[in-house]
Amino acid sequence: MSRTIKVLLAEDQSMVREALAALLGLEPDIEVVAQVARGDEVLAAARAHDVDVALLDIEMPGMTGIEAAAEVHEELPGVKLIVLTTFGRPGYLRSAMESGADAFLVKDAPAAQLAAAVRKVLAGERVIDPTLAAAALAEGANPLTDREREILRAAADGSTNAELARALHLSQGTVRNYLSTAIQKLAVRNRAEAVRIAREKGWL
Repeated sequence: MSRTIKVLLAEDQSMVREALAALLGLEPDIEVVAQVARGDEVLAAARAHDVDVALLDIEMPGMTGIEAAAEVHEELPGVKLIVLTTFGRPGYLRSAMESGADAFLVKDAPAAQLAAAVRKVLAGERVIDPTLAAAALAEGANPLTDREREILRAAADGSTNAELARALHLSQGTVRNYLSTAIQKLAVRNRAEAVRIAREKGWL
């Protein structure tokens, strides 16, 4: 008899998390051994429960699922990582793969497909939603540098250049230059549009 696959489920919406846990729990070879609602709790839970596979929602408080995946991949390279998303943003797929994810699926995929993905990644396969894969290829690479993304993320709350400079320990001129470059790359008129476009494409 094959051993039970131990799964960690990270999802901030309790109803969704419990539904996924219940569906996976119906599988004879899968057991959800840990559940967390925050991205910054993933690594500790994965370590404490010696999990085989971590299912990570992208949008979580504390840390995104992609950031959590990168942390687990670095600290616990034996853990397989499946990133789940509500939003089929091509940039998310690229970021997830770069963070070490083994699979990238939309949340409304059938339960049988999710269970199959758990088994496949444990067997060393990579599983990617085909529609998202095609969209990511069509979209192309993220043109923003890490620093440009950091500054756009920080600017999303409407902070002034002076506030951004203080928060990021940069000069106002440097902040202004990075924002200007990001705006040019995204072919928009201002930082608000740059933030919106970058978010829509999954680049932040």
